[in-house]
Amino acid sequence: MSIDTAKGVLGDATIAELETGLRGTVVRPGDPAYDQARAVWNAAHDKHPALVVRCAGTADVIRAVEFARSQDLLVAVRGGAHSIAGFSTCEGGIVIDLSAMKGAVVDPVRRRVVAQAGMTWGDLDHETQAFGLAVTGGLVSSTGVSGFTLGGGVGWLLRRHGLASDNLTAAEVVTADGRVVRADARENPELYWALRGGGGNFGVVTSLEFELHPVGPQVLAGLIFYPADQARQVITGWRELTGAMPDELTTLINLTTAPPLPFLPEEVHGTRILALAGMYAGAPEDGEAAVAPLRTLGTPVADLMGPMPYLGMQSLLDPLWTAGAHNYFTSAFIEPSDDAVDAVLRHHAMSPTPFSELHLHQLGGAFARVPADATAFSQRDAGVLCNVIARSADGTGFDEHVAWARAARQEIAGHGRGTMYVNFTGDAAEDRVRASYPDAVHERLVRVKDAYDPTNMFRLNQNIRPSGAS
Repeated sequence: MSIDTAKGVLGDATIAELETGLRGTVVRPGDPAYDQARAVWNAAHDKHPALVVRCAGTADVIRAVEFARSQDLLVAVRGGAHSIAGFSTCEGGIVIDLSAMKGAVVDPVRRRVVAQAGMTWGDLDHETQAFGLAVTGGLVSSTGVSGFTLGGGVGWLLRRHGLASDNLTAAEVVTADGRVVRADARENPELYWALRGGGGNFGVVTSLEFELHPVGPQVLAGLIFYPADQARQVITGWRELTGAMPDELTTLINLTTAPPLPFLPEEVHGTRILALAGMYAGAPEDGEAAVAPLRTLGTPVADLMGPMPYLGMQSLLDPLWTAGAHNYFTSAFIEPSDDAVDAVLRHHAMSPTPFSELHLHQLGGAFARVPADATAFSQRDAGVLCNVIARSADGTGFDEHVAWARAARQEIAGHGRGTMYVNFTGDAAEDRVRASYPDAVHERLVRVKDAYDPTNMFRLNQNIRPSGAS
């Protein structure tokens, strides 16, 4: 059976030739596995690719890239498949699916791990915690390691050990012309610089090497819930505390709606609430003094901060972020002035659904000490990352929810420089990507794009357009 693509028709013989060169499999429309193969975590993106190539290793990735180039197919690269902005799927093109590539090799002596690009943070944490080691990972364990890292990587170890991308020591990349290159501080150093914060622009990353750090297995972590009528005093009090917090402690404020969970009093279920989350990345007993002031910012509704396994904290939010809902995430780097707090509180009060949230993620510490030109991630002097999240379980009212998130982000971003976290831009908008990099950084990224992907084959990302592309 031939397949229509956005560029033409693929015949059976052409597809069969692709299949014979793979150790993995090809899934096409009409196959029993097609609907499952094309689905991504974020149900807001319901696309129908012409082919899904489930790669078993780097050789399959090379073959898929060569095939896509020869047939002039639109290319989507899938790792963990969260696909917040829809980049890991496409209409009428080819999905290069890395999700079966889940191997990892941990070197506990050198404190390094080499992870294949299909791993999620749950997969990788499982491997590294066997040795009492970790690297900054996602706040939801189903997040893909590769996409998270290439856009920066904000997590609970940020203030102690920096971004995930700050800890990336090397990567294997299949380029647009089918070459396999290593990028590290010595070999292809400009590509290495660009991979750390420049997104998935420069090729298919098939494995990543990280520096690891002693973390866990027990940490002091969890949530403290405050009622919404105390939100202003809690946020402003938290803001004053952040300047003196030790680097081991990373915190986040989530303005949300109280879920109907047994650890919260029944009378607050369904009401607006503030959750102060945090993790101390040292010995739990040493963290008690650091988190004590967080307990006195108001009158807590529930205090769930205490010793727990690091793996428990890494998966604590998973039940709230299951696959199949419609999601829209956008963001702004801001300074938490009184006016910024006013804007955040106002938009929280206007949120149209219990699943709409605003996060204020504390920065600083090791994150801020990385030299501005060391990586492509450039917002080192920001005080807070504000994430604005709209979510609908079944898509009902989703357009309204997205409109709320965009309006909230637009106003809140005015309390910073207008820049955003490239993993959470909400839309594939090149002007927003351009605004999020200083001129010199963007020009350098374009030069790297010109060198490794001059035709913009890998454009389903927060795109850095090569100089020769229209």
